[in-house]
Amino acid sequence: MSRSLYIPEGYKSALTLRETQHAIKYIKDVFQQALSFALTLDRVTAPLIVKKGSGINDDLNGVERKVDFSIKEIENDAEIVQSLAKWKRMALYRYGYNAGEGIYTDMNAIRRDDDSDNVHSIFVDQWDWEKVITREQRNTDYLKEAVKAIVKAVAYTKRKVSLRYPQLTAEICDEPYFITTQELEDMYPDKTAHERENLIAKEHKTVFIMQIGGVLASGEKHDGRAPDYDDWSLNGDIFFWDDVLNRALEISSMGIRVDAESLARQLALCNAEDRMKYDYHRMIADGTLPLTIGGGIGQSRLCMLLLEKAHIGEVQVSIWSDETICRCFENGITLL
Repeated sequence: MSRSLYIPEGYKSALTLRETQHAIKYIKDVFQQALSFALTLDRVTAPLIVKKGSGINDDLNGVERKVDFSIKEIENDAEIVQSLAKWKRMALYRYGYNAGEGIYTDMNAIRRDDDSDNVHSIFVDQWDWEKVITREQRNTDYLKEAVKAIVKAVAYTKRKVSLRYPQLTAEICDEPYFITTQELEDMYPDKTAHERENLIAKEHKTVFIMQIGGVLASGEKHDGRAPDYDDWSLNGDIFFWDDVLNRALEISSMGIRVDAESLARQLALCNAEDRMKYDYHRMIADGTLPLTIGGGIGQSRLCMLLLEKAHIGEVQVSIWSDETICRCFENGITLL
């Protein structure tokens, strides 16, 4: 199922197809180095597939179907990952990382139940990162410092890209505005969550919306979050205002991860205590796994933003409906 496709009036890509391909690689090279330096991260290799029933795959909102298949030589079926939120924390433990050290990786996933539109594809590509922290760093101030570091890395990459391609003229605000989901609901009580995101991002250009996953005063959630990786009181999403699409563009979902207390509380709220049968959950409960902060940063979305593209299919190869292909072709949007 497709969301509504938005065609910007008079849109024309500032870059040719060949320039676009060169620029995508340049962005990825520059940004991942900037991110690694800003957060003290090592690059590691990560899985595309995990064993079905291992508890490592991300359940997202708990309703999305995973892509699974059988393997000839292994009894269990396998699943293509939906994200690496749990795997990364296990990896930090296995590799012996200490507080202040972390990892990042290329994460490729298939989310078969995502609705496709200008910024959503069933193919997901992210820089997934995770870093060990201390108990004293499990607070909002530390979360905000990590957000600022990521935004600085994005702004630095934008400056480098604009020097190479001066026809790209959009600007990036490198000072994020921080607001909680409840503060945002109080500010715009008659708007939907998506409308609130657009309004606050249009005003402040770069925004970090905090505390996603819990129920707000209205009785609604701003957005769904799995109960077993982010601490809902210490997480959030980074948005940049996108002039081409005239909307807020979410670049990153991130947060300080659950400890034993917040894991138990959030599993109970979601009636998901049965997940405590998995090693990952038990290792959080008994303190074996380190305390961490982490998140994902969309590679294709960052390329969209910095290259001033109207559709995510202009910077990644995926599968689209016939209607999307035809409408994009008719309006000068070239899908890869």
